[in-house]
Amino acid sequence: MRQLASRLRRLPPSCGPVRLIGVDGHAGSGKSTFAGALAEALDGAPVLHLDDVACHDELFSWTGRLLSQVIEPLGRGESAHYTPYDWLAHRFGPPRTLPAAPVVLVEGVGAGRRALRPFLAWLLWMEIPPEESWARGRARDGEEQRAFWDGWVPAEVRHFAEDPSRPHAALLVRQLKQGYEVLPGPAKAPGPHRDVTHREGPPAMW
Repeated sequence: MRQLASRLRRLPPSCGPVRLIGVDGHAGSGKSTFAGALAEALDGAPVLHLDDVACHDELFSWTGRLLSQVIEPLGRGESAHYTPYDWLAHRFGPPRTLPAAPVVLVEGVGAGRRALRPFLAWLLWMEIPPEESWARGRARDGEEQRAFWDGWVPAEVRHFAEDPSRPHAALLVRQLKQGYEVLPGPAKAPGPHRDVTHREGPPAMW
C-alpha cells in the first residue's frame, strides 16, 4: 500500500492543488475499506464517501451537489464544506469540512462518472464481479435493508450502462485473503504494472 501511496503522491494535481483519486466499483465491493487503508498509507488523506452525497431520492443524480459543494472549492485550493446525508433520518445533516489536501480520495459507486473524471488524477476500480459484490453488500446490511437493495441493484445497473467507470480506470484493485493486488487498468496508467500490498485482518466488506 505504501508503494501505491507513493505513486499517487507523484501524480500532477488534477483539481486545483489537489490530486483527486477516485475509487469506484459495485456496491459491496470493498471501496470504503480499501479507501480507508489507502488514506492511512497516505498519512491520513481526507476521504469523501459518496454515500454522504447521495440520498434516497437521488441515488445517482447528485452531480450538481458534488460539483458545487466539493469540486469547485477544492479547485480554488479551498476547503470544501458538504452536507452529509443521514440514511436513517432521511435528511441532510450539518456541513462537514473536506480540506484541500495534496491527495483527496473520493470513494463510492459513481466516483468515476464522466462529470467527475476531468478532475481526477487517477481512477481506481475494485475488480470483483457484480453479483458477488451485491451478495456481500446484502449480507452486510441484513434483512432490514432488503427493500433498499432490491431497488438499488437495477439503479446501479442502469447507471453503469449509461456511464461506465471501469473502462477509464488507471488501476484495478483485487482484494486478497490479506491485502490487495493492484494491476493496470483499461486506461493504462504509466509506471510499474504490478503492486502487491498487505494489511492486517480478514477481508472486509464495502
